[in-house]
Amino acid sequence: MGSTQDLPLRPKEAGPDENGPVKFGHELRDREFLFDPAYRNLNHGSFGTIPQAIRTRLRTYQDRAEARPDPFIRYEYPKLLDLSRAAVAQLLRVPTDTCVFVPNATSGVNTVLRNLVWHPDGRDEILYFDTIYGGCARTIDYVVEDRGGLVQGRVIPLSYPCEDDVIVEAFHAAVTEAVEKEGKRPRVCLFDVVSSNPGVRFPFEAITAACRERGILSLVDGAQGVGMVDLDLGAVDPDFFVSNCHKWLHVPRGCAVFYVPLRNQALIRSSLPTSHGFVPKDSSSTGSEEKKMKVRPNPLPPSTKSAFVNQFEFVGTVDNAPYLCVVDSIRWRAEVLGGEERIRGELTELARQGGAKVAQMLGTEVLDNASRSLTRCSMVNVALPLVVEQQQQPEGDEEEKGKGEVPKEGVVAVIPGSDAAAVTNWILERLMEDYKTFVALFVYRGRWWARLSAQVYLEMDDFEWAGRTLKEVCERVARGSTRSEVVSGLFILFEYLIFSIISTSLQSRIPLSRFTTHHLPPPYYT
Repeated sequence: MGSTQDLPLRPKEAGPDENGPVKFGHELRDREFLFDPAYRNLNHGSFGTIPQAIRTRLRTYQDRAEARPDPFIRYEYPKLLDLSRAAVAQLLRVPTDTCVFVPNATSGVNTVLRNLVWHPDGRDEILYFDTIYGGCARTIDYVVEDRGGLVQGRVIPLSYPCEDDVIVEAFHAAVTEAVEKEGKRPRVCLFDVVSSNPGVRFPFEAITAACRERGILSLVDGAQGVGMVDLDLGAVDPDFFVSNCHKWLHVPRGCAVFYVPLRNQALIRSSLPTSHGFVPKDSSSTGSEEKKMKVRPNPLPPSTKSAFVNQFEFVGTVDNAPYLCVVDSIRWRAEVLGGEERIRGELTELARQGGAKVAQMLGTEVLDNASRSLTRCSMVNVALPLVVEQQQQPEGDEEEKGKGEVPKEGVVAVIPGSDAAAVTNWILERLMEDYKTFVALFVYRGRWWARLSAQVYLEMDDFEWAGRTLKEVCERVARGSTRSEVVSGLFILFEYLIFSIISTSLQSRIPLSRFTTHHLPPPYYT
């Protein structure tokens, strides 16, 4: 019990170990993974996936919990959890006692921001970039609201594609503005390893160093991080770091590693939710009877681990089997896939080559800078030949005019802003229903972009297929969006009713605003 050596990670049909790591691509996909044969998974970055060997291991842990619930949950689980903590700590190059697990990166960000104590003078600020993940942005909104004016958020705007040093300069400019011009006190800065939309590599190492230079806590949202990017946290030395293991490390959902160096662990007073590991502060003003009440009975076995580790070891009754699979996934990636360096190298190259091919097929471009730092990851963003109709800017507002400029070459359709969300939703529905795939789409700087993920089960053929598919869908948008706008209201209503009754393919028509009574909110991608 507790050993990982009883898991057959390399299938017999893969051949003996001396043959070396397997070849990435469709053969690996069909043998190792669990996809519907009719489905192409081009969006690994949102939810990840696991191979059959890890699914088997997950079921093994779950079966052990069902076979002997109390012995497993109370006594076996903590030992198995320590194996996974040690394995991921070694991968991140930090001490084991600095790593615990939480369900996802958003939980880790919430844990930090809800534990920090803000100064009563109301000058504290949370810095973040405008490419922040939506769930984290809303967390900042909540903390600002909940703390009643003690802390405010400050957004740092970016305009991709830009070089890394431009991002660092934007950070310093925001801090200078806050401190010297407004008398504020930036306390913590939240930023990515790889941003979500656009899916580009962020200079988290440089921003961490800049935070240290300015006396600001660094909170790194590495939701897209471990398993995709080389992470030497011992060298980078962030104040807080969280990364989803279920995205790029082939760990079952949901599981994220939460790293807090020893110097900052006292700042994390409680897990979310608070559970048996919480230790109340002692107070000399507290009466003896009340002090006794604070020595709460703990139903869990005694532990010699640190207060920080104990906080997160048992946070209520949930299925923590994914946490236990981390050590198995890291081993599987080493033995079957050839290790982290090989995985990173091949996936980065596939993303770059695949993205370039899709852009060529669409007659557009990949979102990257001159140094190619934005594409040093396993995701790539390709412009679609669709743009949002530009609004007339007020006279003299040159900055806003510049922001709204989008290229006209190769564009097949210009979509009114009021129809943007509906068109996005229509494309997503068509991709899922007609083409059996999903591509993360987003509108950035006035045009649509597709975020594609490279993965060990994909080949160039998948990117070529994606290029053909996206081109076809965009052409369908263009055909639907060129209909005459000069139509009477009665004719529009009549046409809509007729198609509603007799057309079985109405859902495949472009949902222009004149045919819709309301718009769905724009989708958000993880």
